[in-house]
Amino acid sequence: MKVIVLGAGVVGTSSAWYLRQAGHDVTIVDRQFVTGLETSFANGGQISVSHAEPWANPHALGQIMRWLGREDAPLLFRLRADSAQWRWGARFLFECLPWRTRRNIAAILKLALYSREALKTLRAETGLRYDHSERGIVHFYTEPAQFEFAQAAVRVMAEFGCERTLKTPQELLAIEPALAHALPRLVGGDHAAEDESGDAFAFTQRLAARCFESGVEMLNCASITALEASGSAIEGVKSVSGDGAARTLTADAYVVALGSHSPKLLRSLGMSPAVYPVKGYSLTIPVADSDAAPRVSLTDDEHKLVFSRLGQRLRVAGTAELNGYDNTLNAVRCAAILERVKDLFPRAGDFAAATRWCGLRPATPSNLPYVSATRYRNLYLNTGHGTLGWTLACGSGRLLADLVSGRAPDVDPAPYRFTG
Repeated sequence: MKVIVLGAGVVGTSSAWYLRQAGHDVTIVDRQFVTGLETSFANGGQISVSHAEPWANPHALGQIMRWLGREDAPLLFRLRADSAQWRWGARFLFECLPWRTRRNIAAILKLALYSREALKTLRAETGLRYDHSERGIVHFYTEPAQFEFAQAAVRVMAEFGCERTLKTPQELLAIEPALAHALPRLVGGDHAAEDESGDAFAFTQRLAARCFESGVEMLNCASITALEASGSAIEGVKSVSGDGAARTLTADAYVVALGSHSPKLLRSLGMSPAVYPVKGYSLTIPVADSDAAPRVSLTDDEHKLVFSRLGQRLRVAGTAELNGYDNTLNAVRCAAILERVKDLFPRAGDFAAATRWCGLRPATPSNLPYVSATRYRNLYLNTGHGTLGWTLACGSGRLLADLVSGRAPDVDPAPYRFTG
């Protein structure tokens, strides 16, 4: 079967890989000149099964209220005259209910655990290298109340197969000696020993090269303008190349993996997935003192930041800003991230040489992605992964390939089904 994958981020490229491995004739279409240049470019770098607790949880409302009016708030709602934002926000409030949070944690964990194993298998089969580390992820806390909330989440995750082992401050220091400067403020934390980290952009580029070698066609610099439908099927996808030439591409099946831009394309078909852009920021800092910079990937839940060592670079990423499709860097938010890094690891990096980046995460209110067939018999979605795109990419791609191929998936697809 001929399949066109729309979008060449880590999710789209992983989808193409697994579709090709399933024997399909695959084409990737993307507006950028190479793969992985948008949300996958400079994310936090974590393969974080242990981050299965969604942003929408019973404690979120209190945090949001405390952060109101703060330009540097970890979670910032910029209210707009945008009905999609208001609908998304209303659904977010619903997903904060305790029973919804528990349900969402279970579904996220199932896909995340499956995805982490799929990544390990892919890495063993291909030998891909992307500054990956298998030292786990340490969650650390400097506020007792936040640590208490975290312990409840740890217990729930353990029920569904994710082990986060509680640690004292001294035990955290033994795992990551670079926390020495912050030790007097640490109240505790936990260690998810099976989690990983790595450069999502390098992974996407190298997997794209393997896709190309295996026969996947790559159409870059092609902006997708519309899907053409007839009855219950998609007949083609319209695109415009960099030189302005318009063309219609046809296939037997189509996969929308356009991240935050997926709803824009689907709107003309009467489809409204609950995906909204949530801007995240990152800094990439050259390591100045190897011993003072963390080697274990870290999560600072209170500030919604993650730290990943990528060779001789320290990637620090996080925060969330709901501001539509605005993709401009906010100096105040970047400065807040940098100050937190300096505060925790003052000798770690060449801070003056830090590079700043922001990208639009395709978030659903529940944090559950859409990996699904649709009411059009040959149209599929693989989008809405929010902060967990890198974590869920391989599992989502493999699940998607099973759905397109008509095979029984290894993971129940029901929680990720799109019904709109």
